[in-house]
Amino acid sequence: MTVPLHIGIDASRAAVPQPTGTEHYSWRLINALLRLSGGHRYRLYMREHPPSNHFLNIPDAEQVVIPFPRLWTHVRLSAEMLFRPPDVLFVPAHVLPIVHPRSVVTVMDLGHLYYPTAYRQRDRLYLDWSTRWNVGQADHIVAISHATRDDLIRHCSVDPAKITVIYPGIDDAAFTPPEAGRIQEVRAQYDLPDSYLLYVGTLHPRKNLVRLIRAFGQMLGAWPMEAGEPPLLVLAGKKGWLYDQIFNEANTLGLGNRIVFVGYVPQSHLSPLLAGAKAFVFPSLFEGFGFPILEAMACGVPVVTSRASCLPEVAGDAALLVDPYDEAELAHAMMKALTEPALRANLIERGLRRAREFTWERCAAETLAVLERVGS
Repeated sequence: MTVPLHIGIDASRAAVPQPTGTEHYSWRLINALLRLSGGHRYRLYMREHPPSNHFLNIPDAEQVVIPFPRLWTHVRLSAEMLFRPPDVLFVPAHVLPIVHPRSVVTVMDLGHLYYPTAYRQRDRLYLDWSTRWNVGQADHIVAISHATRDDLIRHCSVDPAKITVIYPGIDDAAFTPPEAGRIQEVRAQYDLPDSYLLYVGTLHPRKNLVRLIRAFGQMLGAWPMEAGEPPLLVLAGKKGWLYDQIFNEANTLGLGNRIVFVGYVPQSHLSPLLAGAKAFVFPSLFEGFGFPILEAMACGVPVVTSRASCLPEVAGDAALLVDPYDEAELAHAMMKALTEPALRANLIERGLRRAREFTWERCAAETLAVLERVGS
């Protein structure tokens, strides 16, 4: 029988106003752990109050808001660990404080080592330091893909026995084909036509969007007349860094009227926007996991993605995989996904089946098993 533990969780990144993949992972996993409970007590540490009902309200979970102007993690959270330590601390999306009890951290990816020019220098240096600090100090590491596990062993000399691969989940309630009326409502809100090709993610160099725009231009040049009006390319996501070239490329190629930048899309709009797309394209150069491709699959959309890092591992046989550096291959794959009915139907069927394999309940159960092992 498992001894009840007092589990601390750094939830500071799980309540940001516009979550990206890392923050979304933290929020979903924390709520799945609370729902699972396991007979343990939980303490969630935050630097500011989360939105109402952001975290599941259960008797054995305490939300500790500890405001602090600077160096919250290494000063204020360290003090909390010193004077009121839990049995085990879980850091799903941040960095371990200097003072910490037995601990488990999640590592998403080591993309900064593969594509250093895609990051501002200060971001790259911080990512490198925080990753090496985390893996050196933590008692155990959760890697969200086998690709990340292999990178930790290769680049950080981590003992393989110290790493457990646990795939994240996707929210099957949030990502499912919605009613046609809801799709039309969201499409109208963004002033989109019936036919569009969709990318979702932060706008920055690692996402390979300049090559996507060039490949889209090539696809338009080869578009068959019998296929009717070609689709627009819709890029959804907030600006990250070094994004000017993305906007400039669309204008330089004269594609300004065929490419739509819709900015950050709230969670409530994401499923209808995905389901309304003719195909989803995600040509990233490097990912730790690749949530968007599974979310698109769950919404019944054919997916084109990269033959790079963990993306083949996540996509399985349910997507068209391309060399992300080969614009012609990307253009050809997008054309096939948009114009070949039998292929589209096959990709949709395989994608729906693949997406169902990734659940937050499974992710939470496997994560809790690691926390129990470390904390006992």
